[in-house]
Amino acid sequence: MQPILKLDLTTGTQEIYSIPAEWERDYIGGSALAARLLYDELHPGVAALSPEAPLLFITGPLTGTAGPAVGRFVVCGRSPATGLWTESHCGGFWGTELRKAGYDGLWITGKAQEPAYLWIHDDQIEVRDAAHLWGMETATAQATLIQALGSKPKPRVAVIGPAGESQIPFALILADHGRVAGRTGMGAVMGSKNLKAVAVCGSSKIPIVAQNFPELRSAANRDLKDDNFTSAAHELGTAAVADYADYLGEMPKKYFQAGTFDGVAKVSGSTMAETILTGTSACHACVIACGRVVALPETFGVLVTSSKFLEMPDKDPKGLPREQKGPEYETIVGFGPNLLIDDLPFIVRMGELCDRYGMDVITLSGTLGLAFTLYEQGIINPEDTGGLELNWGDTQIVETLVHQTARREGFGAALAEGSRALGRRFGAENQAVQVNGLELAYHDPRGASGMALVYATSPRGACHNQSDYFLPDIFGQDEPSLGLEYFGRHAGAEKSANVAIHQNWRTVFNALVMCIFANVPPEDILDLLNAATGDSRTLEELLRVGERAWNLKRLVNRRLGLVGAHDILPAPLRIPYAEGGAAGYEIPFEAMLQAYYHARGWDSETGMPTREKLDELGIGKLGD
Repeated sequence: MQPILKLDLTTGTQEIYSIPAEWERDYIGGSALAARLLYDELHPGVAALSPEAPLLFITGPLTGTAGPAVGRFVVCGRSPATGLWTESHCGGFWGTELRKAGYDGLWITGKAQEPAYLWIHDDQIEVRDAAHLWGMETATAQATLIQALGSKPKPRVAVIGPAGESQIPFALILADHGRVAGRTGMGAVMGSKNLKAVAVCGSSKIPIVAQNFPELRSAANRDLKDDNFTSAAHELGTAAVADYADYLGEMPKKYFQAGTFDGVAKVSGSTMAETILTGTSACHACVIACGRVVALPETFGVLVTSSKFLEMPDKDPKGLPREQKGPEYETIVGFGPNLLIDDLPFIVRMGELCDRYGMDVITLSGTLGLAFTLYEQGIINPEDTGGLELNWGDTQIVETLVHQTARREGFGAALAEGSRALGRRFGAENQAVQVNGLELAYHDPRGASGMALVYATSPRGACHNQSDYFLPDIFGQDEPSLGLEYFGRHAGAEKSANVAIHQNWRTVFNALVMCIFANVPPEDILDLLNAATGDSRTLEELLRVGERAWNLKRLVNRRLGLVGAHDILPAPLRIPYAEGGAAGYEIPFEAMLQAYYHARGWDSETGMPTREKLDELGIGKLGD
C-alpha cells in the first residue's frame, strides 16, 4: 500500500507514515487495517470529540482500480454516539482521488484554531481558512469549494454540514453525489476539529502489480453486470427489496411495533421507478449504479421547506422539476412505514434535508420513532415537545422536528442526542430499539433471525453492513467455498456459526474496501486481490484476515468499556408480531448467542475472545 498522510491540526505538522508490511499482510487495508493502526490510540482516556482523538480516512488495495464496486473509502475512530470503535463506509469518487494523490490514508489529529479545510493536490497539502464555509449546508459548501479550487480534473470533496459543526453525535460526512459516511457520527468528529471539508485531487496512477489485472477486472465486471441482484439494484435501487421484505415481515413498521402497514406499496422501489425516477447514479467505475435520481413534479404535491440554513428550490433555472438524489431503502422505511407515512415525495425531501444538514437518516428516523411511541404512551407530553403533538403519520410535525434537531432547538435538542439518550431522559431506555447506542437498521430480525446476532455483536453497534445476513436469510443464499450453508430465515442456534462466517467475509469486504452489493464469487475476489498486490493468498487465508480483524475490533471495544452483557436484543424485538409475514415468531436469542460465542471461540460468560483464540489468530499479545 501507499503511505498514509498524518496531519496534526493543532500544530500544523505533517508526516508521511509507511504501513508496516506485516500489518498489510495480516489486515490488507480498509477498516481491518485501521483497527490495527489505531489500536494503541483508542482508549478510555481519549474522548471521541477531544483534539487527541484520531480521525482516519483509509482506502483498500482495490480502491480506484475500476474493479467491481470498489470506488470506496472508510472513516474510522471512536464514535461520539456509542463511545466504541467506529467505521463509516462511503462510496463515490473521493477514495479513488486520495489514492491518485499518492496516499492510502489520511490520519488527522488535533484541532484547528479556526474553521479550516484541507486541500490535498498530489504532494501539496494545505490547511486553508473555512470561515466562509462554516454554517453552509453540505451541497452548497461542496459546490463552493469545487468552484473556488478550479482544479482539473475536478477535486473531490468530503464535507460536513451544520449538524457536524454543532457536533450532533450522529452527524455524517458527505461526498460526491450524496454518498455518505453516515452512521456513528464521524461528521461530529470532523466538527470537533474545526474541519469543514477535505478536498482532494490527484494525478498519479493507482498502483497495480500484475499485468493481467485489467483482464480479471473486466471479466468480473461483466459477470457482475449480468447478475440478477445487480439488475434489481440498478432498476429499483436499494429499495428493490422493499416489497419482499414487507411480505416476509422483515420490514418494521410503527417503530418495530407493527407487522403490516397498508401504505408500503406507495413508497417501494418499484413505485419510485414508475413515478418520480429520472435516472441513476454510480460510484467510481461501478456497473451496478444503484443510486437514484428523481424529480418531484408539481402534480406530485411538492413539499415546500424553509430553513435558515437551506434553500431548496422546487425547480431548476429552466423551470423544470429539480433533479435530486432519491432515497435509499433505509430512508424510505425510516421516514415512511417506521413513522406510518406513505408520502414518497415527502420521504425524498426528508432524505435531502438530512443530507444537507449532515445527519444520519437511520438514527434520526429511529429517534423520531421512539419519540412518537413515548408520546402515544403518555410518557412524553406537549409540555416536553413545546406544544407539538407527535401523532403518527403527521408529515408537518416530522419536518419541523428534523429542522429542530439540526439546530438543537426546542424538542430537537433532546432528539439530537439519539434514541438511547432520549429514552434515558424519559425513563424508558428499554424501549429504545438500539444496541450500544446505535439504532437498528430497518431489517427486523423477527423476519430474518440471523440479524439478531448481527445487531448484538457488531463492533459499531446495531449495524447491518458488518453483515447483511438478511440477504442469506430471505433469499436462501449459500456459499460452499466459504463454508456458508443455507438455513431458514427463522432458524435458531443452528445458524449461529454461519452468521460468524458471514461476518468474517464482510469484514474482508470492508478491508478491500468493496461494496457489499458486489455479488462477486469469492474466488474472483481472491484473484483480483492477488493480482493487484502481487500476493498469493488462499481463500482460507483471506477468511482468516476477516476473523482476525473482527476479533481485534472486539478487543478495541473491550478497552473502551464493552462487556458481553452489552450483546443484547432490544426489548421491543422480543415481542412477537400479531400479524404480517413474521407473525408469532419469537427469536431464541439466548440460545443463538451462546452458540455464536462457541463458534467464535469466545468465553461463554464474558463474551470475549479467549487467549487460545487470540493466539490462533496471531494477536495474543494484543489481548494482554
